Amino acid sequence: MEKASHFMLFTLLLLLPIIGNGQVKRFENTALRLDGHFGYLIPEYQLFNQLAEKPIGSVELSFQKQTSGKRFAEQLYNYPAYGLTFLYTSLGNREAFGHEAALYGYFMTHIIRKKWFQLNSQFGLGLGYATKTFNLEDNYMNVAVGSRLNIHFNYKMGTTFRITENLSLNSGVSFSHFSNANMAEPNLGVNTLTAYAGINRSIGQSTDFVKTERPKHIGSNEFAFIYAAGGKHARALQSTIYFTSSLSVEYKRHISHKFRLGGGLDLFYDSSTKTELSTPGNKAFKSSYDFRTGIHLAQELAYGPFSFILQEGVYVGLTNHVDGKVYYNRAIVRYRWNDHFLIHISMKSHLHILDYPEVGFGYWFKKS
Repeated sequence: MEKASHFMLFTLLLLLPIIGNGQVKRFENTALRLDGHFGYLIPEYQLFNQLAEKPIGSVELSFQKQTSGKRFAEQLYNYPAYGLTFLYTSLGNREAFGHEAALYGYFMTHIIRKKWFQLNSQFGLGLGYATKTFNLEDNYMNVAVGSRLNIHFNYKMGTTFRITENLSLNSGVSFSHFSNANMAEPNLGVNTLTAYAGINRSIGQSTDFVKTERPKHIGSNEFAFIYAAGGKHARALQSTIYFTSSLSVEYKRHISHKFRLGGGLDLFYDSSTKTELSTPGNKAFKSSYDFRTGIHLAQELAYGPFSFILQEGVYVGLTNHVDGKVYYNRAIVRYRWNDHFLIHISMKSHLHILDYPEVGFGYWFKKS
């Protein structure tokens, strides 16, 4: 951990004389960012209280781009920033959990944006690598992480104080979740809460913000037909990945330039159902139990062709016979590559219990 932080600091210091006074045009409105973290595992389970022997120490090196308003969506979101972060962190117990190395992209919005001060909200998503995983023979205590490769989610609420034109100080709090999206067992995942502080160093010329008159919003109706497929594990310590898929019909009303509200119908297929119902005491399996049907509400936040969607659904008709859960949720990152076709990545869950990830594609159109 200490070697990693020294390496990142050395890299940043090495780059400072190369980039001069921040006037490299090809790196317009960009910065290098170095942050250190201190915090703790969030004890969701009693076992975590026993295993979390030490606080968490982390170091992050980021490349950050500040938007300038050349696109309308940038002005709409108060000139957000985005970037790519490399993280190296301890996980509270070197022998059981080891360390995590992660690479993730992030999107930062400015709640308050002044010349010398910013209050920021930041979401990040990427991949993480675990140095220690569950093993029945020599690491059976690690019930949190069952695979080397995992999904890494991060949220930060923080501040930025500008010291000079090219140098700023960061501080705030950070929440991270680290798990494999139910693609391997065990999969309790690791949640961390840390405080962080660091520095930003501009490496490119800063340009003025562009501001244009906001066009009047004209409400419209959107319809979409989407197919998605994924995979999941059924029972703990089982290596089989079961195929899952879904068909959805969606409707949304474009309420504003940013926000869309609507709902839809869903048909789910889950090939793990027979295995899940094969344990003693469960009801006899029927082929129809592989399918579920439901209706959902949806809220969508759009940023140009990209959007983030939350869906809250209820099983109606063909219900969930495995555990009887009535409600389901999906979190979706979607990209519309033209006026009719889209792709997305989604995570389906039952409230806070993750079910499986999906990759989807679909056809969509708008009517006034």
